[in-house]
Amino acid sequence: MKVDSHVPTDLPEFLGGEPAVARQQCRPRPPAADGHTPGEPGLWVFILGDMSLFGAFFVVLLWQRRATPRTFEESARELLRFIGVINTAVLLLSSYLVVSALWAHRQGCWRRARISVLAALLCAAVFATLKVIEYLHVLRGGQGPTTNQFCTFYFVLTGVHLLHVMIGAGLLTAWLQQLRGHGSQSRFVEGVAVYWHMVDLLWVVIFTLLYLVCAA
Repeated sequence: MKVDSHVPTDLPEFLGGEPAVARQQCRPRPPAADGHTPGEPGLWVFILGDMSLFGAFFVVLLWQRRATPRTFEESARELLRFIGVINTAVLLLSSYLVVSALWAHRQGCWRRARISVLAALLCAAVFATLKVIEYLHVLRGGQGPTTNQFCTFYFVLTGVHLLHVMIGAGLLTAWLQQLRGHGSQSRFVEGVAVYWHMVDLLWVVIFTLLYLVCAA
């Protein structure tokens, strides 16, 4: 069987690698035709609109920070930056796992795809848990959504993003159900992967603005 040389196939099993017997059972599918767009066209319309909305929030955030830099700096320093760093690493890892799952799904390597999707779901759970811990820390410190403009931006942006993570986790769960039945709806799983990468990208921008730029 011809395997793409750019994709590792000799990973240990605990990292999602396939044992030799399982690899022999993979059934690669023919490559997509030129010009193939991952997922459904409507998904890209949604993603464009979603990212445009977040982009507007980012612009307003930077504008308000320019008007009251001290308030933003003092409030931003109350955040648990190490949790933000960990959550960034967790989502980046989850994006890699989703890429691995998509490749395995296309190759018909169902076991490897299931392991990768489960690991991505675990990353989503870790992200949500750490975010709740940080929310509790901020609230106990006397800062709520209406304390000042920074806190409003913080709770709105991270809260809406956390909702996106939960929706993404639901989509990953649906993908996992497909894999249990050896599903083959490639457009659906491609759409899930694209959505998850958007969630990851949005968090990188949110982390940079709220935890780094505003605290500088």
